Amino acid sequence: MISTNNVSLSYGKRTLFEDVTIKFIPGNCYGLIGANGAGKSTFLKILSGDIDPNTGTVDIPANARLAVLKQNHFEYDEYPALQTVIMGHKRLWSIMEEKDAVYAKPDFNEEDGLRAAELEGEFADLEGWNAEYEAAELLSGLGITENLHHAQMKDLSGSEKVRVLLAQALFGNPDILLLDEPTNHLDAESIMWLENFLDNFQNTVIVVSHDRHFLDAVCTHVADIDFGKIKMYAGNYGFWYQSSQLALKQRSDANKKTEDKRKELEEFIRRFSANASKSKQATSRAKLLEKLTVDDIQPSSRKYPYIAFKPEREAGNQILNVENLSKSVDGQPIFTDITFMVDKGDKIAVIGRNDIAASTFFKILFEEEKADSGEFKWGTTITSSFFPKDNQEFFNTDLNLVDWLRQYSVEKDESFIRGFLGRMLFSGEESLKKANVLSGGEKVRCMFSRMMLQSGNVLVFDEPTNHLDLESIQALNNSLRDFDGTILFSSHDLQFVDTIANRIIELTPNGIIDKRMTYEEYLSDETIKELRKKMYATAVV
Repeated sequence: MISTNNVSLSYGKRTLFEDVTIKFIPGNCYGLIGANGAGKSTFLKILSGDIDPNTGTVDIPANARLAVLKQNHFEYDEYPALQTVIMGHKRLWSIMEEKDAVYAKPDFNEEDGLRAAELEGEFADLEGWNAEYEAAELLSGLGITENLHHAQMKDLSGSEKVRVLLAQALFGNPDILLLDEPTNHLDAESIMWLENFLDNFQNTVIVVSHDRHFLDAVCTHVADIDFGKIKMYAGNYGFWYQSSQLALKQRSDANKKTEDKRKELEEFIRRFSANASKSKQATSRAKLLEKLTVDDIQPSSRKYPYIAFKPEREAGNQILNVENLSKSVDGQPIFTDITFMVDKGDKIAVIGRNDIAASTFFKILFEEEKADSGEFKWGTTITSSFFPKDNQEFFNTDLNLVDWLRQYSVEKDESFIRGFLGRMLFSGEESLKKANVLSGGEKVRCMFSRMMLQSGNVLVFDEPTNHLDLESIQALNNSLRDFDGTILFSSHDLQFVDTIANRIIELTPNGIIDKRMTYEEYLSDETIKELRKKMYATAVV
């Protein structure tokens, strides 16, 4: 167990937490949520001891081992990947080092023999003989192939380093596990492996993530940072989100009787509990939800942007035709002989194991890069709008946001421009911010405003959920799900893809896999799994 007692933290006049007293119990997985800037990562650092609060204490049992997902990707550059994982268990690693040093002594004596025996005993108690096997199993589960297990960390890619550091945090069955954005840089298969690992994990987990599917899959509780406090809710993120929306609805129904609200709440809990997919979640939820009252469910202070893409004109039946398109980067093919036709109303998720495959494909469609061979043709009625993964070039200016957005609008009236900015939560003085000082999430919301003004009937998005908070992701998800036009997009957010796409196209070095189905169906189909293995069998990705 890990708990806090009256923890407070302020920076100048800004208070992040005030008198937070909360307990995290073994056997549960807690999703720590809150708006951007609410202090999620900061609270994890308080729990880990990296930051001291202004007041209050963090209490951890003396014999409990706490593990943290490290954010410094260069800390272990001089060590092999397998050793880096084992170093996550500090006591075990120190025993291994001392044991090796004792046995290496040229003048090994009786005292050294006694010390070696002590170390061997503790090494056995900590299951040190299984350490390399367990570390290798974790690395393989997270997509680090065996040929990289003994590679130096400095020789691994950024994505591979993240996976090794995640394996390090998971190693050795820690009593308390703190994970800050653990699904970053993981592919769908690795995320699903991590979900299964945490579902079977018996100790305490506290996780920060913008991946809603992941939070729904692993969390038994949600710890919500709001108004400088942290309130605990039973259930996963989906339950918290829907219950907070119910609370808003009930609060707006001022004349509704308490008895009617209670019945509405009971029906909501009954429906949600029936949908539990994980046994650990179902058991926890069943015990705790039955104790809920109308007053327990409260609306959040969060603000959701209003995102609505409305085509200026309807697209014809000819959308996009791609024929024999191929592209290599640094001598390695990232996709070859890509041929397909986009149909009206398609919502296509473009995926690939090589992270740059979809980005490069989209850049070719918008003539920012050239294909090695092949061609494509947009329909004559198409007005396409593109959201690039890298948007920095749009913001290399000191224009304020009103003037920045005015560049992309036929209507120049300031109140009209401010209306679009207001939908993206830039109101009052916020709309006069300089474009070159915006955060990553603010830039993304500005790009959405730009796209809404373009009124395209075909939307193309390259990783649009990067940098966004959960509220903005939810708003974008809802908007694209309801959009009547055609969409091509890439995303690592499984729930985002699964709830929007009606067609999956995977770009591989040996052609494409093109299936009309949901993403969940695509990932679970055994025939497709075998096909994917063949498509990548001879590829370097």
